[in-house]
Amino acid sequence: MSLEFLSSPLIIKIIRFGLVGCTGVIVDFGITFLLKEKLKINKYLASSIGFCVAATNNYILNRIWTFSSADPNIMVQYSKFIIIASVGVLLSNGIVWLLHERFKFNFYIAKGLSIIIVMSWNFIVNNLYTFQ
Repeated sequence: MSLEFLSSPLIIKIIRFGLVGCTGVIVDFGITFLLKEKLKINKYLASSIGFCVAATNNYILNRIWTFSSADPNIMVQYSKFIIIASVGVLLSNGIVWLLHERFKFNFYIAKGLSIIIVMSWNFIVNNLYTFQ
C-alpha cells in the first residue's frame, strides 16, 4: 500500500469522520456524566441529551471539516444527519443484542463490532445522502 492511497480525498474524509466521531463520544459521555452524576437527572434522559448534543456537535464538525458543505438548507441537512444517527443507534443496539444474546459473543467484542459496522453505515449514508 503506497502513501498516495492515504492521501486520497475519500480516505481523508473517512479519517476526519472517525476523528469527529471520537469527539462525539467524549461529548456524549461528558454531558451524560454531568447530567446524571452531578445534576442527578434520570440516567436515560441524561443519556438521550448526551446523544443529542453529541450528534449536533458531530453534524457541525462534519459539515465544516469532513465534508466542507456549503448547502444553504442547513435544517434539512441537519435533519438527515440526525435521522441517520438515530438509525445508527438502533442498528448498534440490534447488532450488540444479536451478537451478544443470540451468538454469545463477549459483550465488548459485540460492542466493538457494532461500532465498526455503524460507523461504516453512518459514513456511507452521510457521504452519499446528507453531504452529497
